[in-house]
Amino acid sequence: MRIAIDASGGDLGLSVIVDGALAAARHLQVGLLLVGARNAIEAELSRHPAARGLDVQILDAPERIEMAESAASALRRKPRASIRIAADAVRDGRAHALFSAGHTGASVVAAHGAFGSLPGVDRPALATIIPTRQSPAVLLDSGATVGCRPQHLVQFAVMGSAYARVALEKEKPRVALLSIGEEETKGNDLTREAHQLLKEAPVHFIGNVEGRDVYAGEAEVIVCDGFTGNVLLKMSEGLVETIESLLHDELAATFGGRVGYALSRQAFRRFRRRVDHSEYGGAPILGLNGLCIIGHGRSSAKAVANAVTMAARGVKEDLVGRLSRDLAHVTSDLGPRSSDLP
Repeated sequence: MRIAIDASGGDLGLSVIVDGALAAARHLQVGLLLVGARNAIEAELSRHPAARGLDVQILDAPERIEMAESAASALRRKPRASIRIAADAVRDGRAHALFSAGHTGASVVAAHGAFGSLPGVDRPALATIIPTRQSPAVLLDSGATVGCRPQHLVQFAVMGSAYARVALEKEKPRVALLSIGEEETKGNDLTREAHQLLKEAPVHFIGNVEGRDVYAGEAEVIVCDGFTGNVLLKMSEGLVETIESLLHDELAATFGGRVGYALSRQAFRRFRRRVDHSEYGGAPILGLNGLCIIGHGRSSAKAVANAVTMAARGVKEDLVGRLSRDLAHVTSDLGPRSSDLP
């Protein structure tokens, strides 16, 4: 098995991407295809003498997509961009899956262009694992498709259920629709129509869930459009950072607080692991005929290693094949596809 790495992606630089990828390769015994500026990658690999014993290949890609650039136009202007070369390498069989912590939009566009969609899928979805009071859950879409139709949310529910069975080992995951009220009449046209379709879909649909209950653990799969999901995800990340900062300030303010922290250090470490996005590493783009894992722009070496591990597990568990088979059962029940509509 070989995982293609967009080595030029990420806010923290090439060294973090290489460190994390090599750590995963050593642990998993998988091959790596590092895609980026060859000279820079070779310089980073020289810091790791042990890397000579690993199966690491380099694919030169001198261009990169900057975060502020428009995804589609930048990919047209930069045919040698690392994310595009990496996606094409997976398409051509040089690697089995792709990881990128770079420009999310460019990663989605490049992967979609290289892999195409699975039959019955109109729009891809980013499936992010989030913590809850009971056990982790899958939130989708968290940023791949901003404008959705009701049938897209049904497709997301089917794909999210299949992913939860692989990633969370939930045999019959509960699916909830994110809305502004629990009643099926609440919400906008999108959520009301999607609710009716989900009641007939072959998933364990338990109804609507409000924003305050997302982290209660009542559902293993939470479905929404990409705009709402991305806002929820970013707000949650900011809230966790704020709570940690406030808690640290309060505990450090008094002698008793410092003593209490020292006695509770293990509990705080466990809390940090439960809410740390780097524990999962990334989110797969579901609905593509190929496996692409998207990492946070600020992915640490630990997050990169966990994302590569996620990619390897997705290949081993045939995640794309399982999604394709599950979707085949519902395609005919979702009505006309968006591509067939005016």
